[in-house]
Amino acid sequence: MTTPAAVITQALRCADLFRLGRDIEAALIMVELIDAAMPPMTARSPADQHAFGQVLNTLLNCQERQDWIGVADGLEFEFLPFLNSLL
Repeated sequence: MTTPAAVITQALRCADLFRLGRDIEAALIMVELIDAAMPPMTARSPADQHAFGQVLNTLLNCQERQDWIGVADGLEFEFLPFLNSLL
């Protein structure tokens, strides 16, 4: 999962899986998504890194509460737009 198109496709798939309640499968994909996003983040400004941390914090808080719809929405409406701004 190295191309931007692959990351976007996987993020949408992950969001769909969370919406379907397939949280274990989706969580594994989410780890891959975060791993794919980390290398480009190291070259970004501290402000961008902080904003990315806030997006991740939102996702992880929803996941901790088992708010799968919140995780899915966060992926689709916060994580993906943020990634698109980096590409």
